[in-house]
Amino acid sequence: MPALPLTDRVRALGRGRRPRALSVAIANLLPLVGVVALGWNAAALMTLYWFELGIASGWALLRALFAGRPSEIEREVLLSGPLAQRRLGLSIPRTGLSIRLSSLLVLPIAAPILAVVWAVVGTLTVGVVVEEGTVPTVVDTVALATLALFVGEGATTLVEYFGRGEYRDHSAQTAFTGVFARGAAIFLGALFTVTIVAAGTLEDDTPISALDADAVGLPLLLGIVAVKAAFDLGGLYGDRLAAFDESSSLDLGFSYDPPEPEPADGSLAEPVETVRQPRRARVAGALTTPLGHPGLWYIAGSFGFVGLLFAIGGNWPTAGTLGALAVAVPLAIAALDHELRYGLVEYRAGDDALVARDRLSGVALWRVEPWDETDLRVERSRLDRRLGTETVAIELRDDEYRIPGLDDAEPVLDVFDRQPERPDGSARPDGSGRSDE
Repeated sequence: MPALPLTDRVRALGRGRRPRALSVAIANLLPLVGVVALGWNAAALMTLYWFELGIASGWALLRALFAGRPSEIEREVLLSGPLAQRRLGLSIPRTGLSIRLSSLLVLPIAAPILAVVWAVVGTLTVGVVVEEGTVPTVVDTVALATLALFVGEGATTLVEYFGRGEYRDHSAQTAFTGVFARGAAIFLGALFTVTIVAAGTLEDDTPISALDADAVGLPLLLGIVAVKAAFDLGGLYGDRLAAFDESSSLDLGFSYDPPEPEPADGSLAEPVETVRQPRRARVAGALTTPLGHPGLWYIAGSFGFVGLLFAIGGNWPTAGTLGALAVAVPLAIAALDHELRYGLVEYRAGDDALVARDRLSGVALWRVEPWDETDLRVERSRLDRRLGTETVAIELRDDEYRIPGLDDAEPVLDVFDRQPERPDGSARPDGSGRSDE
């Protein structure tokens, strides 16, 4: 009988919850053995848990990098919003994996947050129970256990997440949300321990840093291990508990269903007419974008304030440079954002749908069928009146698409059976439409 290929053997190992259950067992048996057999004190236990949190955060970021579903990013967010709409990815040859553009947008935010969480948990746990000057000794005590945790978490990620194909069900956001539950469990356990021991062993005016790690007895240490194990098992079998009694299931808000990975269908039945924003609307839109985004004003104000300080000090060249940056940086961000949202987008109008398509990558950003819209409006802002353009607003049941700065909106409007609402109530050029009467 021929041997199974390596990829099939990895998938076979990843069936069920065995890899994750084994990892949870190792992560909780190691501190139990350390406390019972090796005589670990609170300092060693909290240090191991803190290292475990760091290891889990590192592997979670790796899982997020290769998540198979796009991340949920609000369309209104500067730069990230329009970039996330372009569901692009870099495929890894011979693996079936890809690195999505939306995942790369999430990681620069997620990584610092996880680092801050890890540092805060360490400060409030290890920083309290580890005495000054004994850090190397404590680290040496848990070094082997830490290595075992690293290998166990890595093996679980390889077998279960990649081998079993679990990455297909995750976005970058859902890939690391479980780390926060671990951090909360470690922090609450340490906080409870420190509070109980400090109340019983320290005088009223004694600082918490004077707490003796050896004052935490074996029963309390075993209680910490048990609470941590309960949190880990709850995360492992939480879905089964919810399925057992769905009416009383507890939603902690640590996860949500990420959007489907399939891009919008860009195919249209002939004939197709293409509409784009004219150059004057693209330039005007880039110049007026900062007016609607307070974040750009904050950027300009930051450069301007620092420049003002240099001006007060008489350093006029630096002040002038910062003043120029106060104008140039927001305008550059605004121009790029507007180009990604509208300037580099073409609208393909067919008899069966309207499709917004990125001109650079050819990716369909969104698609609206004639029966999907619930309202259709033609608006003319002050900028539209000055440029001689129109803005089309397509309202859906739970969303809205706006197409500003069009010279001729009729190809877009002709896709839909509904007559558009116009600000002056005038009819369409072909004589149809609504009036004020």
